Amino acid sequence: MDASLERATMRRVAWRLIPFICLLYFIAFIDRVNIGFAALTMNKDLGFSSSVFGFGAGVFFFGYFLFEVPSNIILDKVGARLWIARVMITWGIISGAFAFIKGETSFYVLRFLLGAAEAGFFPGIILYLSYWFPARYRAGVVSLFMAAAPISVVLGSPLSGALLEMEGVMGLHGWQWMFLIEAIPAVLLGIMVLFYMTDRPEKAKWLSDDQRAWLVAEMNGERASKQISAKHSILSGMADLRVLALALVYFGTSAGLYTLGIWAPQIIRSFGLSPMTVGFLNAVPPTVAVVAMILWARHSDRTGERTWHVVIACLVAALGLMLAGGASSVAAVIAALSLVNIGISAAKPPLWAMPTMFLSGSAAAVGIATINSIGNLGGFVGPWVIGWIKDQTGGFTGGLVFVAALLVLSAILSLVVARVGRRPDTAGAVAR
Repeated sequence: MDASLERATMRRVAWRLIPFICLLYFIAFIDRVNIGFAALTMNKDLGFSSSVFGFGAGVFFFGYFLFEVPSNIILDKVGARLWIARVMITWGIISGAFAFIKGETSFYVLRFLLGAAEAGFFPGIILYLSYWFPARYRAGVVSLFMAAAPISVVLGSPLSGALLEMEGVMGLHGWQWMFLIEAIPAVLLGIMVLFYMTDRPEKAKWLSDDQRAWLVAEMNGERASKQISAKHSILSGMADLRVLALALVYFGTSAGLYTLGIWAPQIIRSFGLSPMTVGFLNAVPPTVAVVAMILWARHSDRTGERTWHVVIACLVAALGLMLAGGASSVAAVIAALSLVNIGISAAKPPLWAMPTMFLSGSAAAVGIATINSIGNLGGFVGPWVIGWIKDQTGGFTGGLVFVAALLVLSAILSLVVARVGRRPDTAGAVAR
């Protein structure tokens, strides 16, 4: 009966929460990386060099870095429903304002503000999932949530390419229409969050009494089992060396992710293709990555192994970047970018299953936000370095090799974290 009740409860929770938060992340990721498609025409219209564009695209992560930890602390205190709604409504408004940028300064300011507005969304959802899903389900659940990122590229790329074709409609450029239209869903969904999202299992009226009682008892029992070994305070969440090491691992994966999101359209466009064609081709690699990520995460949950699932995925992504740098045809670059997408996407679910194995409570809120805020600075470094090197050399190869090296470093650091986790004073803290 317990097994039957568990299956029914987790199935109900998954169907209630996962599709909705996937939709939220889908919109978040489109608003975060549609700048890569805007650049196909916006850079020429506004006179932006590759260095200017790369820096502006990456400055998003400074705002993200500064406000992420405070944002996650607030979410833990006031609840996900109110805070996620605030995040989405403000980032939707700011994203729409990109239609009216006039030059470098307004571009930089709005990218910074967009990062500040969106800070806390991703780590907030990771924390939120830890309220609802026992640890044995977490990597698989995170993989379903994170599948929204590559899916947003699959569906958003053709959409963004089509919107760029609205050049001159009502006196606006195509990239202006793209920003305005793609900002609307964030505001509408932010309002919907207020009525749909439930903060904790204790408040889940959509569960039956026995399902709610089982889930509350299960999550309370999991927290109680970590009382001796897990860390709970805000300070411990920020100061734990494993948190800092995982932040550096995430730094490399973020550099790879946003290299794809921001520069992949221009890498493909360099073969002389139209924006619409670029949109469809850019959708191919993440389509493959979605399937690979879900299967890889399920294998990680089934075996209970996390470290090598991160290491192998990072090395696959690094290989893909190296191959992309030397690709001489559209088919070769799409194949290489597919490897990058698979590696980057597959690394993240097992990586995000690690922090809540040795952190709980306020420490988990802060630790997850710390990993995400520091790690996402890779989203600044990767795109900016690629833009700078492209201005110096005229090509993408040097920048792609640089990001590949960051991913190799992430793989090495993952092994270091695992080694520390096997020491007697931290045994069981990090996955095998």
